Amino acid sequence: QEQVVESGGGLVQPGGSLRLSCAASRISFSIYDMGWYRQAPGKQRELVAVITRGFSTNYADSVKGRFTISRDNAKNTVNLQMNSLKPEDTAVYYCRASYREFLFWGQGTQVTVSS
Repeated sequence: QEQVVESGGGLVQPGGSLRLSCAASRISFSIYDMGWYRQAPGKQRELVAVITRGFSTNYADSVKGRFTISRDNAKNTVNLQMNSLKPEDTAVYYCRASYREFLFWGQGTQVTVSS
């Protein structure tokens, strides 16, 4: 069964860093666009960052300059390096794999930024 699984969430103080990872299995990873999304309590899910199969990247304005998305096609993984974290970054972070009509979401990993 195709799946993507996130890891790396946790509790961090404001100004700190976290690195999220997403491992994909049973998909042709290299042809998929990979993205990170997040959903805070009471808010809609929003795009954080995306990296295409051609390695182009795009970021939400709120995370530009602080977050970096990367992918390793040899390991079927996509990472999100998050620096200078703010309390408003607190959310459940989801990994998404997309290719044409094929779409897979992970179960999410909680990121909490608090002192």
